[in-house]
Amino acid sequence: MDNELETTYSSDVDFVQADGRTFIIVGTAHISQESTDLVRQVIEQEQPDAVCVELDEQRYQSLKDEKKWESLNLREIIRRKQLMTLLVNLLLASYQKRLGQKLGVSPGTELLEATKTAEEQGIPVELVDRDVRITLRRAWNSMSFREKAKLLGSGFIGAFEGEDLDEEKLNELRQTDVLTELMNELGEFMPVLKTVLIDERDTYIAQKTRAVAGEKVLAVVGAGHMQGIRQALEENRNQNLADLETVPAGSNVGKIIGWGIPAIILGALFYIGFTQGLEAARDNAWYWFLANGIPTAVGVLLAWGHPVTILASFFAAPFTSLTP
Repeated sequence: MDNELETTYSSDVDFVQADGRTFIIVGTAHISQESTDLVRQVIEQEQPDAVCVELDEQRYQSLKDEKKWESLNLREIIRRKQLMTLLVNLLLASYQKRLGQKLGVSPGTELLEATKTAEEQGIPVELVDRDVRITLRRAWNSMSFREKAKLLGSGFIGAFEGEDLDEEKLNELRQTDVLTELMNELGEFMPVLKTVLIDERDTYIAQKTRAVAGEKVLAVVGAGHMQGIRQALEENRNQNLADLETVPAGSNVGKIIGWGIPAIILGALFYIGFTQGLEAARDNAWYWFLANGIPTAVGVLLAWGHPVTILASFFAAPFTSLTP
């Protein structure tokens, strides 16, 4: 029966038999109307016992609340040391929104469609991806100081802002998963990141999916994750999820530099004030303020941030840049 059903769908739907159960993997592009329609079709036709979605709670809430950036508590973000997570999320949001405008569909529509369709059919929904904050922190801490410097100094992130999206590129993106596309490019640029950004998440999503009750479980994931998740299910990998949810400590070199740079900057301002006078120190402090505030505000503006968020980021950036 499953073989017959398998032939009625495109190659974006995969049936896996494991543990005496049926797992249906639906691979999607995160900016694709075709993916959205396919997700609804498969859920309605297969009537699985549960629907798993490649989202964590934070990303799910962000998709549900498109105006979330307007209510950002920047002070709380700084206190929890989540500024890097915010910047990466803004980058991804800007990248997906720009692509969505070209393709005529909102980012993540098919994931929300999966949850909506499941709820309409009375089917339980499970969020099975790892917390994006943990993923980013594990990725950052997995790199050596040299690798971090290479990443930050390469202009890699800037490549996403000015990329010319011709028709050929758009056609490619219609067949892929934007988040996986971004992570794949990061992995190619720096192979050490592939384990954390892709391989670990394949294992994590597969194990969380296998833990969901039901004889027939459907998982909606990015197309780039289909092969890895299928292999993990078939091999019945028994990874300790707690290990994948732990953030390893960063290197001592990074901590020393993290505290050393702010100390040098503040020390230099005090030295200038002592040797050249308060006016010279004030001018240099003002230059520091603008050099940090303007780029940050522009970045939030490019991500379509709310005016209040743009203003808050401008004033907060000079101080957060001194926080290790």
